[in-house]
Amino acid sequence: MPIHVASRRRSAASLSAAFPGARIIDVTSKGPQPWVRMSPFYPHGEIPVPGSGGAVAQSVEGIWQALKVFQDHDVDTGRLDIVSMTGLKRTVRKYGPVLGHRAGLNSDRLLPYEQARRRIFLPAYRWVLENKVTDLVAQLRAAEGDVVLLDYMVNGDVTDTSSALSHAALIQLYVQDRWPAEQPPAQQTPAA
Repeated sequence: MPIHVASRRRSAASLSAAFPGARIIDVTSKGPQPWVRMSPFYPHGEIPVPGSGGAVAQSVEGIWQALKVFQDHDVDTGRLDIVSMTGLKRTVRKYGPVLGHRAGLNSDRLLPYEQARRRIFLPAYRWVLENKVTDLVAQLRAAEGDVVLLDYMVNGDVTDTSSALSHAALIQLYVQDRWPAEQPPAQQTPAA
């Protein structure tokens, strides 16, 4: 069950040529039901906010955007309640330079980008994979033949902060039991 990740911006002809006979699945917020449910923008609800003592959010993207801290703007808890899959992003153009992400809604600690990916995005998205889309994960694990997951980004390397992390690549890693470490390597505790 080979799973590949490709850009949603590629043409159907290009995808067919690169992956002949593969099942193509768009897992973005523009994808069809039921696969749109794998988008971090999808409002599943009741998603635990990492490091926030029981606080919950509608979407993973809402968590990511809520905990983002800008030069003149701190956390925005309103992002946790958005159910429309639009209006979630908080941008540098509007809010100024990003200083990091809070380690939790009430934390004084700011996490740099890679640590924020590991301690906020990864656990929140893994929770969705394990609690909200288990049926879709099971379909991918049982798939025969090649499957191509479409996303706007294709970066599956948590350490590569030059481009946004692809949730399709995270799905691929999860299905293949290769989930990235959720603690920075220096903070991982050695196995006994």
